[in-house]
Amino acid sequence: MQKAYSSASLKYLLHTPAEGTNKLPLILFLHGSGERGNDPLMIKKWSLPRELESRPDFPFVVLSPLCPENNRWVDLGMEVMSLFEEVADKYATDRTRVYLTGFSMGGQGVWYLAVEHPAVWAAIAPVAGHLPEEGNFLQRLCVLKSMPTWVFHGTLDEAVPLSGSQEPTEALRECGAEVRFTVYPDLNHGATSDETYRNDNLYAW
Repeated sequence: MQKAYSSASLKYLLHTPAEGTNKLPLILFLHGSGERGNDPLMIKKWSLPRELESRPDFPFVVLSPLCPENNRWVDLGMEVMSLFEEVADKYATDRTRVYLTGFSMGGQGVWYLAVEHPAVWAAIAPVAGHLPEEGNFLQRLCVLKSMPTWVFHGTLDEAVPLSGSQEPTEALRECGAEVRFTVYPDLNHGATSDETYRNDNLYAW
């Protein structure tokens, strides 16, 4: 079940599987720019949180923080990580199975948090995102060379060009990383999100 909550720093949605389980895997999902604001229920409109509405038994804890208006995930790293630690501790999460994914602005947030906190994540999946413009992230990507990484993007993306995902994928491969890169030949920005988060292969991976 997916419910809205509020912490000291951020509002958020939280999906939890059946009661009584522990050492659960956790997915931290970062939404795109269109869901920013004060209402965490807005996050359910797109991507993984929308998919969870039809999957009440989804076997992960899924934390979906809400980005306030006029902010980006790259501005909120401390707040997101504080919330993550709070939820992971409360639900006795298996820290060897903590995954990071996000769409659009959230995809940028994935690259940001992965580079800043590489020891936290078991795998990352940025969707239709791009690297942060500041902070020399392209040069810092080799810190992720051993990180299981699956990147998704559509060739018809009208909001974030395909190069936004090609650039970090190529940089990681130059570091010796084995990166999975799924390019949807006929999908636009929103359809890329839909196709990715309904794909059971992502969660099995």
